Amino acid sequence: MSESAVAHAIIPEGRQLLDDLAPRQIVAELDKYVVGQNDAKRAVAIALRNRWRRQQIEGVMAEEIVPKNILMIGPTGVGKTEIARRLAKLAAAPFIKVEASKFTEVGYVGRDVESMVRDLVEIAVVMVKSQWREAVLEAAITKAEDRLLQLLVPAPELSTPAFEIREDGVQSTREKFRARLKAGKLDSRVVDVEVEESRYPSLEMFTPHGGVEEVGVNLRDMMPGIFGSKRHTQKMTVAEARVVLRQQEAEKLIDQRKVAREARERVEQGGIIFLDEIDKVAGREGGRGPDISREGVQRDLLPIVEGTTVTTKYGMVRTDHILFVAAGAFHLAKPSDLIPELQGRFPIRVELSALGKDEFVRILTEPEASLVKQYTALLATEGVTLEFKDDAVETLARLAVEVNAQTENIGARRLATLMERLLETVSFEAPEMPSTTVVIDAKYVEEALENIVKDEDLSRYVL
Repeated sequence: MSESAVAHAIIPEGRQLLDDLAPRQIVAELDKYVVGQNDAKRAVAIALRNRWRRQQIEGVMAEEIVPKNILMIGPTGVGKTEIARRLAKLAAAPFIKVEASKFTEVGYVGRDVESMVRDLVEIAVVMVKSQWREAVLEAAITKAEDRLLQLLVPAPELSTPAFEIREDGVQSTREKFRARLKAGKLDSRVVDVEVEESRYPSLEMFTPHGGVEEVGVNLRDMMPGIFGSKRHTQKMTVAEARVVLRQQEAEKLIDQRKVAREARERVEQGGIIFLDEIDKVAGREGGRGPDISREGVQRDLLPIVEGTTVTTKYGMVRTDHILFVAAGAFHLAKPSDLIPELQGRFPIRVELSALGKDEFVRILTEPEASLVKQYTALLATEGVTLEFKDDAVETLARLAVEVNAQTENIGARRLATLMERLLETVSFEAPEMPSTTVVIDAKYVEEALENIVKDEDLSRYVL
């Protein structure tokens, strides 16, 4: 396959799709997976479209246009993470979700904030490699087939008399074997395949910013005589060898330097970092003042969000055009408790509303992979047909609201706990009841859950 053909093949499908999607259509795509929260959807749709608009501009102006980062404010379980995750999938962009509370400031032992950029680059490398493998798959299959034929019909020794005649005979035999190989008639034969076992040590080192990072160091390149890959021969069937050899040949066809360059470019131009629990590092009002370690994390985050250069094992990565989406419940803190410099780097603020009964009904039924559809598909594999009545969905939504009010409000996640409890008996007995239709109506839901919901102490532990 030519280099231009490979380059064309690895253009992300999402990037091509994004060319045709206006903000209204982006919102429509998000509606398939997330119920309500239109303000947040509009904000991220505009941010995504602005990214496409900037890519159409050439010259200095394109560098000057920076993303307008978004701060989502709302309780847990209302769709903050799902909106960001679906947005990244729609754009085929490298995406990572990190908890701001996991980081520590300079001088403390723990992960420093730059590690999230390194992790994002690793994700981008995996994405690019996957697309390159698809692009070179046809060539890898052919090369793997040739290697299999060499194992099945070895070449004659050079010292063998009449070498050229025997070589011609081997080639003829290999071609006959090729037809049988493609037909799968040789899949059960056993061959010896040389496989490579990587033995790269994992090291922990102190970063220049005072944190501890686990880094992958290619010691084979640094000290090839000491640390190398251990090669050994392994017996396997032709069917197994085909998969192994195909992977080996695909790796040989992939240019690792180009993969690294493409991954860096995707992160710089299209990366999305979702900073969850940002409120946990906000300073809280009180006599003692803000916790210095939390404020320190904010100050460490500031240059990353503003735009800096981070060193990764794949090269230097600039964060100027990465889109940052921060989120937090802000129960105990307020957005104004963040340091002013960091507040200014999240100019777009959207508030997500708490979910009620009507939203729960929609969440249970409308999304393409709603909970009702998921459980129906799961039990269908056992030959059990689930039939949810409308009144059952209404009752389930009502009970979810009640439990959220009595205990901790975990939003739509409460539906998962209720559904699991509701279908516990059916899920357990499903293998013994094939070709059965189970009707879930309001009465069924009330009998399974009503007593637990009414007993507040029990619901705290069970639900």
